[in-house]
Amino acid sequence: MTALFLQISQSIDTLNKTIASAPALPVQPAVVPTSLIAIIMKGGIIMIPIGILSIVAVYVFIERYLTIKRHISSDVNFMNSIHEFIINGRTDSALTLCRNTAKPIARMIEKGISRLGKPIKEIEESIEIAGKFEVYDMEKNIQILAVIAGIAPMFGFLGTIIGVIKIFFNISMTSDVSIGSVSAGLYTKMVTSAAGLIVGIVAYIGYHWLNIILNKAIHQLEWNAMNFIDLLKSPSK
Repeated sequence: MTALFLQISQSIDTLNKTIASAPALPVQPAVVPTSLIAIIMKGGIIMIPIGILSIVAVYVFIERYLTIKRHISSDVNFMNSIHEFIINGRTDSALTLCRNTAKPIARMIEKGISRLGKPIKEIEESIEIAGKFEVYDMEKNIQILAVIAGIAPMFGFLGTIIGVIKIFFNISMTSDVSIGSVSAGLYTKMVTSAAGLIVGIVAYIGYHWLNIILNKAIHQLEWNAMNFIDLLKSPSK
């Protein structure tokens, strides 16, 4: 029995020595989930102006989009009423309808009606001038989106350049040129470039989208103004 316990003890000692002499397995680093906010924070202080530009771009787009869409809503009933009032000689009713209708075409037609009795050329010029002011009012602030589309990527690139400068400064001070330290620094600083490009692309798309809607509104104004002038030129007037 004593010999049996001695053999077991020797076997356990041999197993322990084998485990101790075996090479250690590499420890895999823990995967830390990265949230979007954490990634944005890695961009540094340059993310503040990029964030402000993004807020301004969204506000300008939504405000201008709603304004233009409201202005280009259907004017069929309005123009039919104006046509009926002018044919029946009820210019006062036509003026009242124009003043009670908050649309660009109403303000343009009001200018024309207020000059009835004068040469058609003068009426056309007054409507055209009023139309230019209405178009200017609709396209107000749209250029801000074009500016943001241009400077947001520049801010992002500036942030990356500042980050690269810091990386090489740290290398010159510590002489640590390992790929890990360099790649980690570049990863955090490339966030600004990505953010700047995203804001710039969104502003660029919003700018051209609003211009498409604005052109539609301008064509609609021109069409209704032309119909009004044709009504004044018609023999039945």
